[in-house]
Amino acid sequence: MKSIVPTVAVVTGGSAGLGRATVRELAARGWDVAVLARGQDGLDGAVADVRAAGRRALGIPTDVADRAQVEAAAARVEEELGEIDLWVNDAMVGVFGEFLETDPDDFERATAVNYLGFVNGTRAALSRMVPRDRGHVVQVGSALAHRGIPLQASYCGAKHAVQGFTESVTTELIHNGSAVTISTVDMPALNTIQFNWVRSRLPEHPQPVPPIFQPEVGARAIADVAEKPRRRSWIGEPTVMTVLGNRFVANWLDGYLAKSGYSGQQAPDKDEPMLADNLYDPTAGDHGARGIFGDRSRSTSPQVWYTRNRGLSYAIAAAGAVGAGAAVVGSLVGRRAGR
Repeated sequence: MKSIVPTVAVVTGGSAGLGRATVRELAARGWDVAVLARGQDGLDGAVADVRAAGRRALGIPTDVADRAQVEAAAARVEEELGEIDLWVNDAMVGVFGEFLETDPDDFERATAVNYLGFVNGTRAALSRMVPRDRGHVVQVGSALAHRGIPLQASYCGAKHAVQGFTESVTTELIHNGSAVTISTVDMPALNTIQFNWVRSRLPEHPQPVPPIFQPEVGARAIADVAEKPRRRSWIGEPTVMTVLGNRFVANWLDGYLAKSGYSGQQAPDKDEPMLADNLYDPTAGDHGARGIFGDRSRSTSPQVWYTRNRGLSYAIAAAGAVGAGAAVVGSLVGRRAGR
């Protein structure tokens, strides 16, 4: 697919965490950015980040679970910034705990944000993009869209739902010959603030399942896909291993995660107090992109480098293949000459 010239982007959940890092990355690459989130403090901070990069910004208080709010926000973006060319669905909330111990209202709220929030955002974007026959929607996915883990049933269920929903809508766009594209970028565990404001029933501080990456790793991947659309991207070795592992050894993973999934999502060495959870109401303050796990987070990986440099990777692989072939041919010629 051809490269996209940066214009107007919308990022839901752009006030904190991966969304905040994505807002900064897009602005640095020349996009004007509208940020949709609930907390005014984080919105103000994100808008300041975009303007500091010399781009136009708009922050709109929005609960993505409310379809009318998302539609009103999209209309305002087009009125104030111009036609939307990129829409990034990223907003999320978290509920940690076993399924039967999770309040049904909490489960449904998390599902409304993490699944219907993506549906609402996709509808608002496509209803504008399809008539113009241009535009791009990026769904921020997860390794957990392919493999469920304990203690996060609402999140895993929603991410699986987004995956199926996106595949369905993609086939409809292809059927209709639309030039509008939808991409999914599946993330590994990221060091974001979400683990300080999830609603948790765990005895210890919740943490992303290691290995953990800094949110800027994911933000760069999203911006790369925004510039050069491709349908699916898996970010980080853990994501690749999770997706492929669930295809071939799902039963083994059931047992492995039953044993390791509880301790792997808790950090007894972290004694920082949790923030007020943001399940129903935004948490006060501007908390930026990164969480408290910087001491164990990676800034890149060989797989991420490969994903961001596919052309060069293919060239290196081709050169290696040619070199190997030349070595084999040289060996054969030498053997014949020595006869």
